[in-house]
Amino acid sequence: MAAEYATFGLAPATRAGGVHADGDFQVHRDFMDFVVDGRPLLFRLSDLDAVSPLASDVPPAIFTAQVRCLLLEADAPLPGGRYVIYGCPECADLACGAVTAVILRDGDDFVWRDFAWQTAEHADLELNAYPGIGPYRFSGAEYRAALAGLLDGSAHPARRVLLIGARVALLARLAAALRTIGIGADITQVARDVPADELRTYDAVAFGRAVTGEQRASVGRAFADAGVDVAHVDGLAPIVPVLVAQIEHALARGPAEGRRLTRLTASAAGAEVEVTSSCRVRLTAYRLDRLHRTHVREVFDGVLEPGAHRVALEAGAGKGEAFVVARTPGSVLVTAVTRGVPGRG
Repeated sequence: MAAEYATFGLAPATRAGGVHADGDFQVHRDFMDFVVDGRPLLFRLSDLDAVSPLASDVPPAIFTAQVRCLLLEADAPLPGGRYVIYGCPECADLACGAVTAVILRDGDDFVWRDFAWQTAEHADLELNAYPGIGPYRFSGAEYRAALAGLLDGSAHPARRVLLIGARVALLARLAAALRTIGIGADITQVARDVPADELRTYDAVAFGRAVTGEQRASVGRAFADAGVDVAHVDGLAPIVPVLVAQIEHALARGPAEGRRLTRLTASAAGAEVEVTSSCRVRLTAYRLDRLHRTHVREVFDGVLEPGAHRVALEAGAGKGEAFVVARTPGSVLVTAVTRGVPGRG
C-alpha cells in the first residue's frame, strides 16, 4: 500500500471555553491530540473547532472504548471502516460534522487514509475529502505504544481553580461562569483553612485585584506546604469574560510552542496578534469607564494566516482601563491595552 512512513504521537491539547460578550458560552474541553510528524494533526485543518475522541471528560469506559477502536480492537463505528478523528466539542453528534478517516492494518503497520468531513452515516469523498491530508503510515510498535499508554487510567481529570478576592458577588459570578464551561471553581478568603488534600485538587489559584501581597504570599505557602505547584492568575479587571479568559490561558495543556495563538499586544492604536497556523481568530475589546461600567465590542472575527497581524481598535480604547481577549478554537490570550505601540514594550 503506497504511503510513506510518518511518526505518530499524542499530546495534551485544549479546546478553550469561554464566556462571550453576548452572554453565550462554549465548553472547555481537554483532550489528547494526534501528533503526526511532530505537528498536531488538528493544525492541518485550518478553521476547525473540534476535539479528538480522546477527551478527558468522557466516562472511563467510553474513553477506553475509543482507544481500543483506534487500535482496531473493535469494529469501526461508521461504514467503510471509518473512524471519527475529530468531532463536535459541544455534543459529539455526527450531524454537527466530524473529520473521519479509514484506519486499517497493513502488516504490522497502521494506515490512516481517505480523510473527509462527514455529517451523515456515509462519507462523500468526491465532495468532502481533505486533499493533501494523508495517507499516513505509522509503525505498529510506535502507534500501539502511544495509544496503549492511555489505558492505565491516567486520563486527565477535570480542571479546578480556587478563587480568592474581596468582591464575593463578582467571585460568585465568575465561579458560575467557569462551571458553565466545564471548569470547577471554589471560593475562599483564607487558603490556610483549606485542607492540604483539597488544595492538591486545584490546578490554578486566581486572585482579585484587592488581594494584598501578604495574602498572596500566605496562599503560596499553603500550596507549597501541601506539596503542589499551581498556576497563579492575577485578575486584570472585575470583568467576568476577561477573568475567564485569563484562567483558561493558565489552564491550557501542552507546550506553548504547540499552540496556534502565540502573542497578543494592544495599544490605543490597535492590537497585534500572532498565529502559527491558519485559523479563525476572534478579538473582543473590553473597557471600564470612569463609573466602572463595562463596554464591550467585537473588533475582529475572521481567519488569519500564519504570522503577525495588526487589527484596529475602537477610538475610545485608550480611555480608562481597557483589555483585549483573543481566541482561536484551541487557544486564548488576554492583554491590557497600553498607551504605547503594540509589540514595542
